[in-house]
Formats: sequence, C-alpha cells, structure tokens
Amino acid sequence: MNEISYRKTTKDDMEILMKLRLEMLREVNDLSGEYEYDEKFISESRRYFESGEQTTVIALDGQTPVGCASLSYIWIMPTFSHPTGNRAHLMNVYTRADHRRRGISKKMVEILIEEAKENGVTEISLDATKMGRPLYEVLGFQASDSCMSFVI
Repeated sequence: MNEISYRKTTKDDMEILMKLRLEMLREVNDLSGEYEYDEKFISESRRYFESGEQTTVIALDGQTPVGCASLSYIWIMPTFSHPTGNRAHLMNVYTRADHRRRGISKKMVEILIEEAKENGVTEISLDATKMGRPLYEVLGFQASDSCMSFVI
C-alpha cells in the first residue's frame, strides 16, 4: 500500500464521488452489490455535488480512491450561541473496508473541521452510525439531547 494522500474534490471528481457515495450507501444500508439506485436519487446526488454548498475530501492510495467525507454548509438565523448562523453537517464519511483502522476517516474529518473553522462555522452536526461513533467522540463531538427532528 502507498502512502495515503488527501485532497478536496472538484467538479472533475464527480465519478469518484458518486462511486464512493453509492458504495458507502450499499454498505451502511446492507444492500447487495447489484442494488440499483433510483435515477432521481442519482441525479439529485450529482446535482448536490455540482452545486451544493459543500466541501468533500477524498483519500487516495496512490491513484485509487479509498475514502471520502463531506461537509454541507448551512446558514441559518443567528442565535446567541451561533452569532454568525454558519453551521455545517458532516456526511458521507466512508473508508473502504480494506483501508480501515489506519486513521483515514479521522484525517479527512480533521481536514473538514479546519476548513469549517476557516469559514466561520460555529457548529458541526452529524448523524453517526454505531461504527462511526467512537471516531467522532475521539475528535470531540458530543451527543446532544437538545435536537429534535420531524420527518416529512
């Protein structure tokens, strides 16, 4: 294995982004390798990577993509605890199984945290899987019981 390199993606990385995202979703949702995604889901995912307020980092083993992590920027009404209203949501953190336990996801998230700080973000939220929770705790994320959601 080569040394792992990291870089922020551009629109030229669309196929890499889509491949890693769909691969991650198959694994997280326990879907077969032959699972066919809905065309609307694929087109909306592409549209998000093309025009969404986001930064995505990929990890490369040589020229082979082995991981990704995305930060979606959210601007909401300012509050006393978040006076700029700049927040972010961490998503799509994924490292291929044969590259896990090497600090790759941790490094990608650290890169995104630094970028968030540079952009004046005052809070990063995420939805953690059971497998991902220890990583986020090591990085300083804390569980919150103040958030509620309504699924439409």
